[in-house]
Formats: sequence, C-alpha cells, structure tokens
Amino acid sequence: MSTPPLRKDAARNRHRIVEIARRYVDDGRPLQLNDVARTASIGVATVYRHFSTPEALLEAVALPAIEKLVRRAEHALTEPDPWMALRDFLAAAIETLLTDPAVPPVFAAATDSLEHTGDLKRRLATAFTELLTRAHAAGVIDSSVTEADMTPLMCGIAYAANVHSALDPTERATHGLRYLNLLLTGLHRP
Repeated sequence: MSTPPLRKDAARNRHRIVEIARRYVDDGRPLQLNDVARTASIGVATVYRHFSTPEALLEAVALPAIEKLVRRAEHALTEPDPWMALRDFLAAAIETLLTDPAVPPVFAAATDSLEHTGDLKRRLATAFTELLTRAHAAGVIDSSVTEADMTPLMCGIAYAANVHSALDPTERATHGLRYLNLLLTGLHRP
C-alpha cells in the first residue's frame, strides 16, 4: 500500500529538513533533530513528524547516493565483460563511500530506519552477488574470493583513503580508486 503524497507545505518542510541535514553531515556536525529544526526555522514537532530519529534523517540524506549506486550496479549487470562490470561497480562504490559522508554510517548500521533503505541495500547486495558470480564463472577473478571477503576489503580501502582527511572528498576518492586498482590487480585472473 503506497502512502499518499505530502501536502505542498509538508513536502517543502521535509525538503528543507533534508537540505539542512545534508549541510550538517557534509560539515561533520552531529545530526541532532532539535538542532536541525532550529537551523531550518521549523518546529521541532514538524521535524519529528517527518523523521522520528536522527538515523532516519541520515538515511534520507544518504538515499540519493545509494539510489545512484544501485542504478550503477544494475547498469553494470548489462556490461558484457564480467571483469569490467565488477571493476566499474566497485569503483562506483568506493567513490560513493568517499565522497558522501552520509553513506558509510548508513551501510554500517545494523538496522534500517526507513523501509526504502533496506530495499535498496537488498538490491545492491543482489546485484553485487550476481556481478561476483559472473566474474567467477568467467574465470576473471580469483575463485576463492567471496562476498564476505570483499566487504572488509572495500571498508579497508575507504579507511585507507580517509587517512588523508585533510584532502577534499574528490581527492580522497582518487586515492581510494588507486587503492582499489591495486587490490583488483591482485585479484584479477586474465
């Protein structure tokens, strides 16, 4: 059952709340609903009506980047070359993790506050499984590498790139992509 569309004023308020939260996240400030309400010049009750927890608001901030990553994963499945498909998806994932500070904590969370977040994570996991399976079947990646191996490796790459915290996100992403290429060189079976 779908939810009815928001009234125009409610939609404006929701947009404003997410916009302010986006700024908080990008600035590295804690995402507190009362602070967001004050900055947005919106009543606290209105913020809580839209987002019952800071985690729900953080997910709303991260959703556009996660949706884009899901689209990239699903597009990678149309790539005829299994190695290129896997490599391009992993590069998109690293870039997303390093350029959008809202995404890593949403992926790391044990539970999801918004149903849509869980749906997107499942779609992403399904696409990644298929990409890795295709790469294994084509013999272009070490057959011993599992999905369970790739998650900490990707987290390690993001961590290593974030060591360069003085760099802007684009520069950190460049480092992350370099580290990913080094990892993939070791996993690739030409």
